[in-house]
Amino acid sequence: MGDLREPLRELIECGLPQALEVMGERWSFMILRASFNGLKHFEEFLSELGIARNILSNRLAKLVEHGILKREPCADDRRKIEYRLTEKGLDLLPAMLALRQWGQKYGSERVVEDPVLVDERDRLAIGPVSILAHDGRILGPQDLWLVRPADLGKRADGTIAARGGDLATGDVVDLAARKAASR
Repeated sequence: MGDLREPLRELIECGLPQALEVMGERWSFMILRASFNGLKHFEEFLSELGIARNILSNRLAKLVEHGILKREPCADDRRKIEYRLTEKGLDLLPAMLALRQWGQKYGSERVVEDPVLVDERDRLAIGPVSILAHDGRILGPQDLWLVRPADLGKRADGTIAARGGDLATGDVVDLAARKAASR
């Protein structure tokens, strides 16, 4: 990843330790997974996850405190509370899917996905979570490089790169055409 290294001792300077501070233990991820599966009520989490009541209460409070879930009164019974994913929580979906796929690939036991997570439009299994360049190219570890913010866009040969249009949900990238163009 180049000559430059991240300041590994500077925990504040990296998003990973900050993310782990919020999500760095099993139950937070299991609650998040349950939320993505439509669970909203304390008792649902309790029965579906088999988690101790005090641990669930603690983890839900932490996820709410960090803005990943929000507490709202239930529409049909204002005495009941629902836990709903926020935009911040929904943004964790790619990380959750990447960890899930990694676990399926490298777990100690072969994990058969049932049910299978599919693309709603054509109902085919989703592909592997990938690292994408700004223009949609799939990147591997050999393609990644660390630079200072002041050097963004400066290529190794000294030329300056122009950022392409950002990808958005639903955009289709013709990977075969991009691969052919890069040869």
